[in-house]
Amino acid sequence: MATKLIAPRTGEGVEELTVTNWIKEVGDQVGEMESILEIETDKVVTEFPSPVAGTLLRIDVPAGSIVKVGDSMGLVGEPGESTDETVQPAALEEKPAQTEKTEEVEVETSTQATTPADEKPVQKSAFLSPLVRKMLDEHQLDPDLIEGTGSGGRITKQDVETYLVNPKKVNQTVNEPKTVVKEKPVQSTQVVPSTSDIPGVLIPHTSTRKQIAARMVDSVHTSPHVLTVMEVDMTRVLAHRKANKDKYAADGVNLTLTAYFVAAIAKALSEHKIVNATWTDEGIFAYSDINIGMAVALGEGGLIVPVIKQVQNLSLKGIASQVNNLAERARNKKLKPDEVRDGTFTLTNHGTAGSLFAMPIINQPQLGILGTGAMQKRAIVITDENGNDSIAIRPMVYLSLVFDHRAIDGESGDNFLADVKKTLENWSD
Repeated sequence: MATKLIAPRTGEGVEELTVTNWIKEVGDQVGEMESILEIETDKVVTEFPSPVAGTLLRIDVPAGSIVKVGDSMGLVGEPGESTDETVQPAALEEKPAQTEKTEEVEVETSTQATTPADEKPVQKSAFLSPLVRKMLDEHQLDPDLIEGTGSGGRITKQDVETYLVNPKKVNQTVNEPKTVVKEKPVQSTQVVPSTSDIPGVLIPHTSTRKQIAARMVDSVHTSPHVLTVMEVDMTRVLAHRKANKDKYAADGVNLTLTAYFVAAIAKALSEHKIVNATWTDEGIFAYSDINIGMAVALGEGGLIVPVIKQVQNLSLKGIASQVNNLAERARNKKLKPDEVRDGTFTLTNHGTAGSLFAMPIINQPQLGILGTGAMQKRAIVITDENGNDSIAIRPMVYLSLVFDHRAIDGESGDNFLADVKKTLENWSD
């Protein structure tokens, strides 16, 4: 008996997933627990394994489409096995007939997809996923004008995005049945702002970009953001790293500066519990564990924040190992959904591109985020124990702390950041 590929619940409150890619095609053999497709949730792309060995008989949800938890994504069984009694593709509905109106200008176009002579024409509108249908409605596009590259000629999200960049009509078969319909307006890629005549090109939002945008707007609407900046002398950290880098490497651990920042933040959070907390209407809930998220850039894919759990229990080597592992798997889209959840504070290194300091956005429902700028050698004034001043060149980094002013006052935020600075400047084993 054929087995349905059921969309899994990847976490509490998760009701929808995005099918990002089918690794196998219809007719391909698949082994038990062999990856068959990729799904995305919370910006994490996870490979979905087939629960049984067999042949991929049917794809119910094309790549780029959204599926609800518990719905069928496809079917695995024996070659030639009937699929009639299993779940059919979502959004199976007939395209409503259009009434001819003689008083309006009309053109003659086909409402049916081009099919081989021995097959019955199939209406494209009968195989649209909810996501694709929504995109077509938003842009007022006729599905018959778009060439589908999905299974069975279905239109995918990528097909719509491609069409928006380069609109063109599909070829019509000679002697194919025609229906007189009113031509729908097709959105041009040349977008003219309402305040000027400057033309431009529409770049459709990706699902990840929309998700990032929604969270950023939600965060600034939720928390009153306050920024405080300090600079830290990294001389002792660099000396310690130089002395221990090879020893760590022999154990397979790359000792990066990120590990030092995470360790210093964890120490400060243990002493300033009000920062390792979240706001509630009843009070401030202080977490027992220190779970630090670290932002990892994914290029045009935005960024993702894997979380190092229970940092208070980890040594510097343990932190460095976690940093290596999570960052590598984040860039290779191998993170698990629970590895981007339950953070209590966030670290972001905006200095990788040369930025000196910035104002990061708080990762809700956390109360703070710390940004590290680019390290620069700068001339600073050094005061010795006798009160004598001298000028020295030191490797300096700006630390930018953004905190939720509902829960954290300026003095509390400054004291927390000062302790992070103190730990880094006085680093010792």
